[in-house]
Amino acid sequence: MSVSTAAADQTVCAPLPVLGRDVTVPLVTGGEVTYAALDYAASAPALQRVWDDVAAYAPYYGSVHRGAGYLSQLSTDLFENSRKTVAEFLDCREGDQVVFTRSTTDSLNLLAATLPADCQVFVFETEHHASLLPWKDAQVTYLNAPRSPRQAVETLERALAGRTVSIEGGYGPALVCVTGASNVTGELWPVRELAAAAHAHGARIVLDAAQLAPHHPVSVRDLDVDWVAFSGHKLYAPFGSGVLAGRSDWLREAEPYLAGGGASRKVSRRTDGGVDVEWHESAARHEAGSPNVIGVYSIASACKALTEAGFDTLVAREQHLIDTVRAGLAEVPEVRVLSLFGDDAPRVGVISFVVEGWNSSHFAAALSAEYGIGVRDGLFCAHPLVRTLLGSDPQTQGECGAPEAAPGEKSLNAIRVSFGAGTPDEHVERFVTAVRELVRDGAKWQYRTEDGRCVPAV
Repeated sequence: MSVSTAAADQTVCAPLPVLGRDVTVPLVTGGEVTYAALDYAASAPALQRVWDDVAAYAPYYGSVHRGAGYLSQLSTDLFENSRKTVAEFLDCREGDQVVFTRSTTDSLNLLAATLPADCQVFVFETEHHASLLPWKDAQVTYLNAPRSPRQAVETLERALAGRTVSIEGGYGPALVCVTGASNVTGELWPVRELAAAAHAHGARIVLDAAQLAPHHPVSVRDLDVDWVAFSGHKLYAPFGSGVLAGRSDWLREAEPYLAGGGASRKVSRRTDGGVDVEWHESAARHEAGSPNVIGVYSIASACKALTEAGFDTLVAREQHLIDTVRAGLAEVPEVRVLSLFGDDAPRVGVISFVVEGWNSSHFAAALSAEYGIGVRDGLFCAHPLVRTLLGSDPQTQGECGAPEAAPGEKSLNAIRVSFGAGTPDEHVERFVTAVRELVRDGAKWQYRTEDGRCVPAV
């Protein structure tokens, strides 16, 4: 599909301009339209500020921590100053470490690799797979989906009170993993209360802030979490970097996540022919190899842009978009919005829904091909949660499957619309209009299944 740029300004009311805001895409019905990127929960577009900062630095790119040359020294300063910027953005405590990774998934797998022996892990089934699956080497307790924030805290408290007693007669180490905002429903979780419950029972807690950090301020100190993880590509910095920030002791005591240059302080040969290694105790211990300095700098740039814009302003403006979408969907009886905590629960700009009589893949394909709107359909890497919300077990079809759909087109999935600081009003208004028209009039084009996806028939 070819793309072009339009000069028309579509950024009215969007507080932070993003790349791609003027890109136009062709419609199967003819003509072109400015693309409405409403899939921020998967990957947010890069902020123009981030792109400009990266472009300004790019000619000065050099190796980090390894060179005596000017560009290497400049890049090293940029890298380490970015670490300080992220620590300030997260309001880290004195002594906390900021480790740069590839993504939230990488951050949580890193933390999983540092767990002390016999550590018990507690995680709700509602988590994204990035925080649901990394704990394979620990004793894991999967908690049922709560139906209110209070129930979430009570469920965790009961589980922690029933922990396995160690041979010595006490409790061993424990870790709770919880999301800050659901990547399916957008609902905010009671992180501060869950952290208090964890600490009251001698456990630690890690916050998956992938969907929270782009929308709300995240203070490690105020929330009293032990670690926080997030991705650059969801924070308007899609350059392949992520963050794990928090307490240093487990990180310092564990074997390096990756063995190699940068993680090692001293390597020497032994008389028996082997090697002895002395590893760094700083964040470098888990940052082996040449670091992604551009990705790291882009995260720092995004952190500065969000801070300077002011989260009070960003949250208020995003709430306006949320209200617009929810009010529009509420006017279509065939639409059911998915929720764990109910309509009044506070949330970020992530909303999932199903449409009676429609296969969700078909509906998403029509939004794209006929209206130039990009959304997500599927299970959103949160299969247990979506199945719970749709009231289906793994062997049954979801209610979103259209009765007349061909074999293979009936599937358990939903539609997700997501937006943020770079979303203009027009995009969400066009989305609401498109949903209303598709439900009322049906698709204007024929669609077929190709490699498991619904696509326009040519």
